[in-house]
Amino acid sequence: MRPPGNIETSRLKLRPPIIEDAESIFDRYAQDILVTRYLTWRPHSSILETQNFLRRCISAWADGSAFPWALIRKQDEQLIGMAEIRIDRFKADIGYVLARPEWGKGYVPEAMKEVVDWAMRQEEIYRVWAVCDVENLASARVLEKIGMKREGLLSRWIMHPNISKEPRDCYCYSIAK
Repeated sequence: MRPPGNIETSRLKLRPPIIEDAESIFDRYAQDILVTRYLTWRPHSSILETQNFLRRCISAWADGSAFPWALIRKQDEQLIGMAEIRIDRFKADIGYVLARPEWGKGYVPEAMKEVVDWAMRQEEIYRVWAVCDVENLASARVLEKIGMKREGLLSRWIMHPNISKEPRDCYCYSIAK
């Protein structure tokens, strides 16, 4: 099962990333310590790191292990972040990142609602889920805005290397049919 390569919302185009996105991603958010605070990777120190990340994204689409999209603002064709879904038989998990100047404008809920709605329309998918660090209140709000419910606390669930060298507690959110 593969999601559509291109998805449109009222303000955004979601499309598979390409190597040529490296400069925008690096400049807009990949090296930003505030953007990467709650992510599982450290800020990029060079554009080469961003290019390698994009090669992994392109390979993931090819082998079906994950489906990342670049978030493109229609108004000016600016790349402002990324979204991803990973499908595992009857369930899928999601993730996202957004450039700091775009925070609070509703772009992530707009994009992720479309991704989750697509997944829930698939006969084979019964559950879409995500986790967020217990301190990441903005991400928790995004997940709630797109209709997910907090299921509980996952103790010592994920490494957020920009905060701690030890696994962090996360909230688990999901929507199921």
